[in-house]
Amino acid sequence: MPVNRPGQIRTAVDKWYAAHARVLPWRIGPAERAAGQKPDPYLVWLSEIMLQQTTVPHAAPYFERFRARWPTVHDLAAAGWDEVSEAWAGLGYYSRARNLHACAKQVAARDRFPQDRDGLLALPGVGPYTAAAIAAIAFDQPVAPVDGNIERVVSRLFAIGSDGSEGGWRVDKKAIAAQAQALFDGAGSSVHPGDLAQGLMDLGASICTPRKPACAACPLHRLCAAYEAGEAERFPVKPAKADRPARYGSAFVLLRGPNVMLLRRPQEGLLGGMLMPPTGAWLDAPLDDPLEGAPGRHHWEPVGEVRHVFTHFSLRLAVWRTQAGPAMRTPAGGVWLAQSAALAALPTVGRKAVRLALP
Repeated sequence: MPVNRPGQIRTAVDKWYAAHARVLPWRIGPAERAAGQKPDPYLVWLSEIMLQQTTVPHAAPYFERFRARWPTVHDLAAAGWDEVSEAWAGLGYYSRARNLHACAKQVAARDRFPQDRDGLLALPGVGPYTAAAIAAIAFDQPVAPVDGNIERVVSRLFAIGSDGSEGGWRVDKKAIAAQAQALFDGAGSSVHPGDLAQGLMDLGASICTPRKPACAACPLHRLCAAYEAGEAERFPVKPAKADRPARYGSAFVLLRGPNVMLLRRPQEGLLGGMLMPPTGAWLDAPLDDPLEGAPGRHHWEPVGEVRHVFTHFSLRLAVWRTQAGPAMRTPAGGVWLAQSAALAALPTVGRKAVRLALP
C-alpha cells in the first residue's frame, strides 16, 4: 500500500466526486462550489434530519415541500406545530418532527446555526452523526460524519472486520470511526471536508454498495485492502440482526358521510402528537376481544388487516369501521376531517388503516 495512503484517498475521492456527484435538492455540487456558492446550513440540517431512518428517494419530495413552504429557519420556527406535523406525516419517527420544530425555534432565536460540532450537538434532535455531517458539509469543519455509506467504504479500505459478534462489531465501529477521522484530519488545505464527506457518501451509495460492489469502477480500488485481498463484499462484518417481534392491535375508523374522525395521540411515545384513528393497545399477542378500546357503542364492521414495520417491531392492525350518527358525541381530542385532509395528515400506518376502511 502507498505510504501517503490517506492523502491519496482524499485526492482520489475529490477528483471522482467532482465528476460523479449525485444531484440532490439540498446539495451545493462541486461546480456550484467552484463558482463560489456555499451550502445553506438550514437546508443541510433539514435534509439530515429527514434522512435519519429514511431513504433519499422518500425524503426528497418532503424536503422540496418544506423548502417551498418554509424557505428559512425563521419561517419554520414561526410555523404552528399542527402545520409542521401535518407536513411531516409519512416520514415516521415523529419525535424528529417535534425536535425539528424546537431546533428551528432555538436557531431562529440566536439568528444562526452553530458552526462547530459541539455547538450543533447542543441543539434538539441533533446527535453525533448529524452534528458532524452539518459541521463538515455546511461549514467545512474537518470532522468525519460516519453514516452507513462511509462506514462501509472505510471498513473495506482498511479491511476492518472481526468475528461478527456484538462485541467485535463495537470494536470495529470505533476503529472505523478513527480511520475515517484520520482522513478528515488532513483535509482542508486541498480538499473541502464537505466535498470529502459527500464524495465518500456517494461512493458508498453508488459504487461501494453492500452487495456486489463495482470495485473495477471505484477510484479507490488500488488503495483498498479488502479489494487487494479479494474479499471486498465480506466487509463490514456485522452481527446477525435479531428477529423483529410482532405486535397486534385494532384500529377503529369512524365515518360520518365524507368525513373521518381522528384523535391526537399523546405527545410522548411512538407517533407522539400525530393524528390517528382511535386504536386499542398494541400487545405481543392478538386480543381475545378485538373490539377492546373501541370508542362508543356502535356496530363495528371488520374490513381487514394492515401491516406496518417500525424499527423495533412489526405491527398487525385489525381494522374496523362504523358510520357515526349525527347525535354521536365526538371523543375528547377528536376532530372530523374530510377524507383527503385526513389522509394527508395521517402517518403511514394510520393512512393504511383509513384507506382500507373507506367505502
